[in-house]
Amino acid sequence: MKKYFLAIGIIFTLFTSCIKDDFCVDPITPNLVISFYDNDNPDNLKTTTDLTVWADGLEELYTDVAVDSILVPIDPGNDITVYHLKLADVEDEITITYTRKEVFVSRSCGYKYNFENLEIPNNTNNWIIDTQITNQTVEDETEHIKILY
Repeated sequence: MKKYFLAIGIIFTLFTSCIKDDFCVDPITPNLVISFYDNDNPDNLKTTTDLTVWADGLEELYTDVAVDSILVPIDPGNDITVYHLKLADVEDEITITYTRKEVFVSRSCGYKYNFENLEIPNNTNNWIIDTQITNQTVEDETEHIKILY
């Protein structure tokens, strides 16, 4: 009888001492959302044709795509990211500055970055007519920058 109680005690101890697996299911650092609008009708999204996008130090993020919005990563190691947007062999460059804010997500996910105080200190205007910041804080993947062309 003592053997059964001992066996049950050991099995009970094994099951109760196991640690639940901790998986990261929370969102990671959000991307910047850039949407393209018709300059003649600034409330209407406009689909690009043959758009190629890359950031300094990165390979092309988009190559010859037809889209009205793009998601691009922000460099969490710097307070500035420079994007190159080429449309029909005409290239523009947009410089975006921001303040990084480290946010604790969970034990399994660790930290992520949010970005605040978005600014566009300069950009070229070869095919881009105007840029507007619609949301100065990047905490989620909603529209942040509006490009009129």
